[in-house]
Amino acid sequence: MTTNDIRETVRRRYAAAATSPSTTTSCCGPAGTSDLDRGGVFGATLYGENDQNEALSGSLGCGVPTQVADLQEGETVLDLGSGTGGDVLISAQRVGPSGKVYGLDMTDEMLEKARGNAASAGVTNVEFLKGYLEEIPLPDGSVDIALSNCVINLAADKQVVLRETARVIRPGGRIAFSDVIASDDMPEEVREDMQQWTGCVAGALTRGQFEHYLADAGFTDITITPSHQVHEYAHSALIKASRPHL
Repeated sequence: MTTNDIRETVRRRYAAAATSPSTTTSCCGPAGTSDLDRGGVFGATLYGENDQNEALSGSLGCGVPTQVADLQEGETVLDLGSGTGGDVLISAQRVGPSGKVYGLDMTDEMLEKARGNAASAGVTNVEFLKGYLEEIPLPDGSVDIALSNCVINLAADKQVVLRETARVIRPGGRIAFSDVIASDDMPEEVREDMQQWTGCVAGALTRGQFEHYLADAGFTDITITPSHQVHEYAHSALIKASRPHL
């Protein structure tokens, strides 16, 4: 599968999720369930009462990156693969009117829904951008923190994505991701299954790979904390790292 093949397959699935959310489930869920048979949106149920918003009803995440992001008033935030905008709206509230939140997504249907959700919520310190994780349309050193919720595993080239993420984060900035971590013994037939890829399993990195790629991109203070099992060969984890000061 080429990068374009993977992008198009993922785009189709998430376009369908934006237009028919009741027929598409989260890529993560309790152990023993599959991407096709689990009901409801798993990621949204992990959020606290104070963070609930309309955009989370369409969440396809696998955790709560804002839980470990330690967002501060006035910060600039980038949400990689922002979907319907749930984490963007939470972040916008936490950074306040002096802060700014960018949501980046490649899917027109998701962007349209996210912009509508932001408008309905009356949130004005957000901007949704169309683009790829491998080609972030922001200048060097323009954000304080990058978030991502079960999206890095969907990218064709994770090393490029993490280097691009490092590029746009200011020295002293950080990342807070929730993503799927693959077991070291994941069979090759699972990795080659595109249905498993769009279900956030086949494309997942192992813990060692994630740590290596983050370090290669220039991140330090890397921590990967497992949260829950999502597949026989994968689990969800919260991932934090920092960009060192100059």
